[in-house]
Amino acid sequence: MKVLKIKKLDKDAIIPTYGTKDSAGADLYALLDTEVKIKPRETVIISTGLAMSIPEGYVGLIYARSSLGTKKGLAPANKVGVIDSDYRGEVKVVLFNHSNEEQTISPNERIAQIVITPCIQVKFKETEELDDTDRGQGGFGSTN
Repeated sequence: MKVLKIKKLDKDAIIPTYGTKDSAGADLYALLDTEVKIKPRETVIISTGLAMSIPEGYVGLIYARSSLGTKKGLAPANKVGVIDSDYRGEVKVVLFNHSNEEQTISPNERIAQIVITPCIQVKFKETEELDDTDRGQGGFGSTN
């Protein structure tokens, strides 16, 4: 198992936790002094109070927690947050309220999940021709 170094930027920050032994994502917790109200169609930035050293060749992807989306209509505003391996600043979660009701985030509430996954960079090379495939140029819905 890889070890990811994590730094608390605030003594009250909570280290991410996995819900089960086979969970892909580790829960991120809101670092708040008081509740935050999110109006319908409003975006807010929530601190975690954490910085991390994601290993080179990996990326941290921040996804919605299914319970927050289904129960409150809250999800990351950018759909998937990307934490590059060379970023050392505070990890923050940008939440958008998709619901028609004001929603509340409480201190220490689980607000998103982070998945650490391998990531490769490629060299882009312009070409006149691409390899043929069975699918070809079939776009949206072309595979049924």
